[in-house]
Amino acid sequence: MFSKACSYAIKASVFIAQAALQNKQTQLKEIAEATNSPEAFMAKILQKLVKHDIIISHRGAKGGFTIPNKRLPRILLKDIVIAIDGDKIYNGCVLGFETCSDAKPCAIHHHIKAARKDIKKVLTTTTLEDLANDVEDELAFLKE
Repeated sequence: MFSKACSYAIKASVFIAQAALQNKQTQLKEIAEATNSPEAFMAKILQKLVKHDIIISHRGAKGGFTIPNKRLPRILLKDIVIAIDGDKIYNGCVLGFETCSDAKPCAIHHHIKAARKDIKKVLTTTTLEDLANDVEDELAFLKE
């Protein structure tokens, strides 16, 4: 459903949020290891998340990545998805056609419409804090 980069971004954001809940910041190597992702690819993803004000980067020997605790309940899953994949989850054709709409639908368009509405609801109501707490409480995991 999400691109590989977006999946990594969500996992990384949750991992950084978990650390933030413990008043810690994390390093690139830790994030890549915790999310089972290549370091170089993760570095590019983290740059995008910084650019979109989802995470904060601190340079230097004691640097790393963090998210202020007060922001955790305000960062929505949609913010991460849009930062990495754009809004194609809402508007893009699931079959990959350039033009797909109610007026000119692909074969799946009308069948997927309700599911998209449900996905949009999840993305716009789920916070980064929710996801971090689920992992922290061992109700969910980040790495197999």
